[in-house]
Amino acid sequence: MNDIRAELKALALEWGADIVGFCRLDTPVEGFSYALSIGVKLSDAVLATIENAPSFVYFQHYRTANALLDTVAFRLARAIERKGYAALPVAASQSLGKNDPYRGVLPHKTAAVLSGLGFVGKSGLFLSTEFGSKLRLATVLTDMPVQRELPVLENGCGGCTACQNACPAGAIFGEKPTTDGERNFDAEKCSRYMKEHFQDIGRGSVCGVCIKVCPKNKL
Repeated sequence: MNDIRAELKALALEWGADIVGFCRLDTPVEGFSYALSIGVKLSDAVLATIENAPSFVYFQHYRTANALLDTVAFRLARAIERKGYAALPVAASQSLGKNDPYRGVLPHKTAAVLSGLGFVGKSGLFLSTEFGSKLRLATVLTDMPVQRELPVLENGCGGCTACQNACPAGAIFGEKPTTDGERNFDAEKCSRYMKEHFQDIGRGSVCGVCIKVCPKNKL
């Protein structure tokens, strides 16, 4: 199984991912007990265009990063199936629809945390040990028994409140979140603010301020 993990990780990196992790889920999702977490780093130059609001450049970059992640997840799922296992790629931006617009099949950060790739910050963002908050994530669910390679990390925000202070919507609680991917902000308040104030940039679907100000960000 170690050889299979190494092979899948090499493929994901070749196809454009920047980080890859493996884990067993605490509770099966869609009948699957294991997951691959993949992340793509966002551009420093693009994030620099964000001031107190998102930029058109960031919106396009956000969509492109999602498309890349979806492609990598799709190809990984096919690679897993060719090895005789089942796999379900979960898109980077996912939603259960109008009845529950702020939740998806599972939070990608849950798989990332359980894979030991980082922790959930006070902002509710996943913070990678390599890149901080400058990531987009996707997940592949599978019945392939891929075990975690890295230890699960505790929250490392300490006394920092940079994201809470910078959030234009006032949607971040700033409390220490759990390590299972639970959100630590008011998603409805965040979404409502974006739609009201950033409608001319990506139809009010992105912001990015909390991502830019996080001091955990690394090159």
